[in-house]
Amino acid sequence: MSVKPEQPAPDYVPGHGLLAERVVVVTAAAGAGIGAAVARRCLEEGARAVVIGDTHERRLAEAASKLAAEFGAERVASVVCDVTDEDQIAALLDAAEAFGGVEVMVNNAGLGGTASITEMTDEQWSLVLDVTLTGTFRCIRAASRRMIARGIRGVIVNNASVIGWRAQEGQAHYAAAKAGVMALTRSAAMDLAPSGIRVNAVSPSLAMHPFLEKVTTAELLTELKGREAFGRAAEPWEVANVMVFLASAYSSYLTGEVVSVSSQHP
Repeated sequence: MSVKPEQPAPDYVPGHGLLAERVVVVTAAAGAGIGAAVARRCLEEGARAVVIGDTHERRLAEAASKLAAEFGAERVASVVCDVTDEDQIAALLDAAEAFGGVEVMVNNAGLGGTASITEMTDEQWSLVLDVTLTGTFRCIRAASRRMIARGIRGVIVNNASVIGWRAQEGQAHYAAAKAGVMALTRSAAMDLAPSGIRVNAVSPSLAMHPFLEKVTTAELLTELKGREAFGRAAEPWEVANVMVFLASAYSSYLTGEVVSVSSQHP
């Protein structure tokens, strides 16, 4: 495999009001990954309010504080939320009621790990599936019920992965979960279309953020970057841009779609 030269990241794209006055809920939005980038992008795109959730209380508080300082405390709320717990999901959505109720639900929470299929335990398998796939299901169910009760044409955007399409060593549980998110997206879209609710997903390949650097070797990151057409990882905001597009009226006729946010091709 030839290593491609690394292209520079593009300039940051300014907001264009794509989510003006919308109320957005984002799971796994602490830290510096895709969820945090989505929360920021939604505020830059004019969202009336963004409610963020995560399991890490300190990082979540820091993320909310930064967003509130930049965009106004009246537009930001945060709730500690583990997507394996229905009560915590309900509390996250309850926080959106203060702003009028959830209109855009971004399901970003997921859990990975590396283990050979011969060494993987039931517990490892079940935890990744519970967070990544079943957690997404729980959030879709909870958010859509509220949207239907209020009679709004809401939007749900899920975070899948190219690993749901492509084989990768040591990723059987994560690949199965993300392939499940893709299938769930398509089926949920059909169930919710009569209510005017759209459901789509993004499928990123490699998005760089500090946590990824901590849990991945430099050698593997170099290899993964070399597979990308641009010779680099995506910036989290580049993935967030596509999620914002799917949440906006610009994608009004898209539902049940999984959009690959990747420069990696077989």
